[in-house]
Amino acid sequence: MSFRAVIIGTGSALSRRAYGSSAVLLGQQSPVLIDCPDSVLRALHEGSARCGIQLDPLAIHDILLTHLHGDHANGLEAFGWLHWIARQQTPAPPPRIHTIASVAERLWERLAPSMDQGGSATMDDYFSINLCDPRSPTVVAGLQIEVRAAEHLIPCCGFRISHGGAMLGWSGDTRFDPAHIDWLSSADVIVHETTESRVHTPIACLNALTPELRRKIRLIHMEDDFDQAVTDMAALREGEVLEVPAAVRCSIG
Repeated sequence: MSFRAVIIGTGSALSRRAYGSSAVLLGQQSPVLIDCPDSVLRALHEGSARCGIQLDPLAIHDILLTHLHGDHANGLEAFGWLHWIARQQTPAPPPRIHTIASVAERLWERLAPSMDQGGSATMDDYFSINLCDPRSPTVVAGLQIEVRAAEHLIPCCGFRISHGGAMLGWSGDTRFDPAHIDWLSSADVIVHETTESRVHTPIACLNALTPELRRKIRLIHMEDDFDQAVTDMAALREGEVLEVPAAVRCSIG
C-alpha cells in the first residue's frame, strides 16, 4: 500500500526562489505537515495549485518538526494563529507538534515574543506537543513515525514514516552522516538534504553512495544555483507528488 507526499518547499535557508524544505503527507487520515517554513500558508496554497490536491491548512492537525531554524519553523506563528482564530468560533483541540525533546524544550521560548498575548497565553493555547522517543515509534494520523537525531548546528531530527508497508525517509538538516543514511536506507524513498556547507550535506558526498542507494534518494534543501547535471539523483520540485513506495529511477530525464 502506498501513501503520498506533496512537496511544498525545496529550498535552503538562503534561497530567494523556493520555500523552506517541507511537505504534506497524505495517508488515510488527516494530512500531516513536515516542517513549517516561512509563508507556509502561501506555500500550501501554491502547492495546491501546482498539484491539484487541496491542501487546506485548517485540515492539518499534525506537524512533524525537524528543528527550529527559520526556514523550517518560522511558519509556526502564522499556522498557530490561523488555528487559534478558527477555534474562537468552533472549539477544537489545537494542532499537535511532534518532535524530539531537545527541539521542543526551546520552542515556546522562540514563539512567545509574538504569541504570548502580553503574558496571558501559553504554548497550550496554540499547540500541543508530542515528544517523539527515538527508542520507539509513535503513530500520527495513522502513520508510524520513527525519529533519529541528526548532526546539525542545533538540535535536529530526521524521520522514517511508514504506512501499509511503505516507508519514506526524511533526513532533516544534517551534516553528511553515514550512520544517519544507514538508518534511512531501509526506506523505499529517501528525501535527503543537500547544501554546500560544513553543516549540511554536499552533493559530492551523496554521489559517492552506492547506485542502489542513490536510486532511492530525492534531493531537497537545494541552493538556488544547484546544478542537476552534477548528479543522477533527482531534485524535488515544489508541487511534486511523491508516491511512496515509488519507482525511483537513477537516470534523469
